[in-house]
Amino acid sequence: MKGAPDGDGRGSSARDRLRRASVLLAILLLAANLRPAITSVAPLIERIRADAGVSNGVAGLLTALPLLAFAALSPVAPRLSRRFGAERALIGSMLALCGGILLRSSGTGAAPLLAGTSILGAAIAVGNVLLPGLVKREFPGRTGAVTSAYTVALGTSAAVAAGASVPLTRLLGPGWQTPLALWAAPALLAAVAWVSVPRRGRQDPAEPSDPPPAPRVVNLWRSPLAWQVTAFMGLQSLGYYATLTWLPEILREGGTDAATAGWLLALSQAVAIASMFVAPVAAGRRPSQQGVVAVSVALSAAGVLGLLVFGAAAGALWVTLLGLGQGACFSLALTLFALRAADPEHATALSGMAQSFGYLLAALGPPLFGVLRDATGGWTLPLALLLGITACLLAAGLGAARDARVGAPGRAS
Repeated sequence: MKGAPDGDGRGSSARDRLRRASVLLAILLLAANLRPAITSVAPLIERIRADAGVSNGVAGLLTALPLLAFAALSPVAPRLSRRFGAERALIGSMLALCGGILLRSSGTGAAPLLAGTSILGAAIAVGNVLLPGLVKREFPGRTGAVTSAYTVALGTSAAVAAGASVPLTRLLGPGWQTPLALWAAPALLAAVAWVSVPRRGRQDPAEPSDPPPAPRVVNLWRSPLAWQVTAFMGLQSLGYYATLTWLPEILREGGTDAATAGWLLALSQAVAIASMFVAPVAAGRRPSQQGVVAVSVALSAAGVLGLLVFGAAAGALWVTLLGLGQGACFSLALTLFALRAADPEHATALSGMAQSFGYLLAALGPPLFGVLRDATGGWTLPLALLLGITACLLAAGLGAARDARVGAPGRAS
């Protein structure tokens, strides 16, 4: 059909090109809102804990609750998309994110703090699940490039939020509420961007009204490979979110001031962007990704071991190694959803299983580390546990990275 888009934008009408540009901008704004509400908390967690009068274990729920929401909403988000449409579901998620952020900052008690955190976690979960499918639908010929672009937006916003939290308290006042509430503004902007996206034409071939029936998906619960991918996803997330929550406090107890600890957390987020790009490229060049997994996990282990042995001394080196390793492991986990699946249907099923159970496992990390810190009075035992988790991550990753596919006929998986 004349003027119809071809997947890469060539030969499309001016209206199609305008729509694709609007969608791309909306995708980038959406991605930029998927982490700041979480990463902005860690540098202020001691102030929040003292102000709300809660223990370190309860404070760890400020990171754990979004992960529980990720686990619960991962299977539900596709149903919301089918019922209301992806765009409407994403607009609703950004409005809910805005509301959750404002509720979290509305008082000093534990109730609004935890309720707001739960709402914003549910909102982010919807964006997490729907964004990759939306990219594939809107940019089928440039999925990799657009995915790279929104990964940069996600990683950059996470780093900026982590680094800016403490300086914002100095600029806006000593309280933690206003600096955290500010992140409602970009969420509202993202919702406006999605409202402004021009609608599709009725005959757009990229959005058929009656999609063909999907092939039968095998029972992934009985697949050792699927469970290895799920374990890799969960263990890397557990380590990442435990670090995200408590790294500033670990550095502060080692003698680092609050602002520097926040920027060191931002450094770990920033260097992770580079490894997020490199690891999937290296992984896609070979049938087995075991070598890439080994290098990525080794970087994380080196960072944890440095913090365990040397503490805040040479802190920038340890957080850099940790950031590189965790960034690579995160992007590898997402890449394995596709590489370990025989077709798109199995990739979607594997992604849902791994994110649901993986984030449920990850949710244990922040409160567990807080409880161990309260029980022992130091960070030695939590860091030793994190090193042990990293060893388990290597074992799961080597299994998940082997050359096999779930759903492949005649292949054991």
